[in-house]
Amino acid sequence: MAGRAPQKNPIQVIERMIRLLDVLAEHPEPLGLKQVAHYAGLHPSTAHRILSAMAAERFVDRMEPGTYRLGMRLLELGNLVKSRINVREWALPVMRELHAQTGETVNLTVRHDDEIVYVERTSSGRAAMRVVHVVGTRAPLHVTAAGKLFLLEDGFARLRDYARRTGLRALTKNSITAVAQLERELERIQRTGWATDNEEAEIGVRCVAAPVRDDSGRLVAALSISSPAERMKPHWGPLVKEAAERIGRAIGWRRDERRIGAA
Repeated sequence: MAGRAPQKNPIQVIERMIRLLDVLAEHPEPLGLKQVAHYAGLHPSTAHRILSAMAAERFVDRMEPGTYRLGMRLLELGNLVKSRINVREWALPVMRELHAQTGETVNLTVRHDDEIVYVERTSSGRAAMRVVHVVGTRAPLHVTAAGKLFLLEDGFARLRDYARRTGLRALTKNSITAVAQLERELERIQRTGWATDNEEAEIGVRCVAAPVRDDSGRLVAALSISSPAERMKPHWGPLVKEAAERIGRAIGWRRDERRIGAA
């Protein structure tokens, strides 16, 4: 049909819009039109047209003189998405996979004051001897692998405050009851990226746990494997760490966020 202007591919427009948003996301300072277009690999007129449309919908803010930055509409939508995220919902499929790989109990825990709380678990019950943590059960931070992750998150400066509040009460003969020993344990966790419990909460039960972080890098939960002591395997540390990171990525975490224990 001669004389008719070619229609723009809507998918191509969306792809270009995403490229522009990615460029603005990578630069905290406002960028000029030519800079944005250059980084996005677009002609300035194309970038200007798309940026103008996004500015009208508040996805970007047009600053003076002729510069752009991410808009408040993205923050509003991001907060809405974050409010609807259920860590348990995203964690459960990963927990089932981890249980299938190991055959052992897999737990999801959160912190409440100076204790961890079990909020989800997977266990088939097929093993002759298995570990059961009832959902809602609590345990002190310093005697559990998951709890040690939260202590490390607090930082070494606040560890003595926790010790004073709790007295580092022993639950078994293996429980850590000295601050210096607990500090060394947290340093080890900081190096490896996962924590262990060597029959410290219950004789005959060992545990390995890794942190689940949200989009801000905050520790929101811990993923752990619990098993009879003789069945615990050394390679489960990296395994649970990778699984916890998968859950974190599903709720917005990115690997370049701050490392565990960083203050």
